[in-house]
Amino acid sequence: MKAFLMRKGESFDRTKAPPANSADLLQDLELGTLIHAMANDDPYLSEIAQSTLLQASEIDIHTILYRQDVLKDCLQNPVTVKAIYAIAIDSMGAEKQHSWSFLSNYPAGILRHSLEVLHVLVELLARLRSIADRHADDFRSEGFISLFGTLQREMDDDYFTRVRNHLHDLKFENGVPIGAGLGKGFKGQGHLLLRSTEPRLSWIERLFAPKRPGYTFTLHPRDEGGAQALTQFAARGIDHVADAVARSTDHIVSFFVMLRNELAFYMGCLNLNDRLKEKGTPLSFPQPSPPRGHRCVFSDLYDPCLALNMTTSPIANSGDFHDAALVFITGANQGGKSTFLRSFGIAQLMMQAGMFVAAKTFTSPISEGLSTHYKREEDTNMRSGKFDEELVRMSRLLTDIHPNGLVLFNESFAATNEREGSEIAGQIVSGLLARDVRVIFVTHMYELAHSFFSRRDVHSTFLRAERDTGGKRSFKLNEGEPLRTSYGRDLYEKTFADMAQHGNYPEALEHPR
Repeated sequence: MKAFLMRKGESFDRTKAPPANSADLLQDLELGTLIHAMANDDPYLSEIAQSTLLQASEIDIHTILYRQDVLKDCLQNPVTVKAIYAIAIDSMGAEKQHSWSFLSNYPAGILRHSLEVLHVLVELLARLRSIADRHADDFRSEGFISLFGTLQREMDDDYFTRVRNHLHDLKFENGVPIGAGLGKGFKGQGHLLLRSTEPRLSWIERLFAPKRPGYTFTLHPRDEGGAQALTQFAARGIDHVADAVARSTDHIVSFFVMLRNELAFYMGCLNLNDRLKEKGTPLSFPQPSPPRGHRCVFSDLYDPCLALNMTTSPIANSGDFHDAALVFITGANQGGKSTFLRSFGIAQLMMQAGMFVAAKTFTSPISEGLSTHYKREEDTNMRSGKFDEELVRMSRLLTDIHPNGLVLFNESFAATNEREGSEIAGQIVSGLLARDVRVIFVTHMYELAHSFFSRRDVHSTFLRAERDTGGKRSFKLNEGEPLRTSYGRDLYEKTFADMAQHGNYPEALEHPR
């Protein structure tokens, strides 16, 4: 029995290795904030959320839509879903409640331990079946319909009655009925556990019930050899049964483990939904499209990580990349370019993970791999310069990138002069486009952006951060030709104005000649 809540007909593999660029994605997109909100201080939810987000580029459109439907059910029925998850969590404690003893290496010990655990698990399955009976009609997704259908079809009342009777019989309260034949040298052979024919009686009824005729013998209390021989005789009879019960227990445990793994992702989504709804920011289910030749359009797109850390709503952007394979973002310093780039990268990952996104609407082609190349602050542990470090990361990125991938550049190659940086970046961007890789590039290098703008390629889009005549930033992006200036003077004048306000304005600037 399987859950299949993450993929149709396929179980979720939480042990799958993350992509090689995971560390860069976590750092550049600040995914830790998003994952922390999904986890709600639960380390296990954090692990599942991180694994799912980082592997998001490896799933197809059908799986994305499959997960969206399951998540919509979760959002519509959070109490029921949390109850199911609680049952999966309870199952994890079943084995811990019944510890192994030194006898657990023997068939009788294995059987006793498995029966104790199985008894707990069967009651948990009964609780799951009860939830399916009461709430199956409230769910619409293929994943939940399949899960509830399996529970109702394979675990009806007769099933639980038979299982409980078997568990009772396997306690062997009236002794272990074993049949055997005589072999060579009068040794027992063909040991076989028999079905008990004893009627089920209370202990009072057993006390006064007439004794059935038969041959008996009684071991002397100090006959250790006889006791050992009798134990071995019983062990031969129950060995196969103990193994079968143990495997049945493992099978049910594995079902609950998988149910927990797959529901953990949706529990994280419920936590994130609650946090962002508190902020009053919009959420929507995106529309994924095939990798090439489809528009990328969005409205009120914002950075959810920024929203989680703010008391007010962050600035949102709307836009239409058309079917552009290349997007350049230029404009004023501190105008919201990097924030927008991060919001887009997070939305792309959330969409491909099968989640809602932080936007009013979001439509984008899926990417077969998402990579980032951001500028790094100076690191005292670096063994080489910043520019060398950028090139090393770029080389690693180019090795791992695949056609139909997406690369987000943020101020890359600014560690050298503009002429060299533009030349290097231009060659890399052209090479990526030739390999059918989409590129979104935030840069202050005018030569780089304008060289592509001058080509008038219909598959390129150019955005510019807004700035009014007084130097105020709106943190909005609009389509526009790259400008030679990034208006760094605005920041310069503001910085020294602040210094002057505190009496620290340089005299030479107070009285310019």
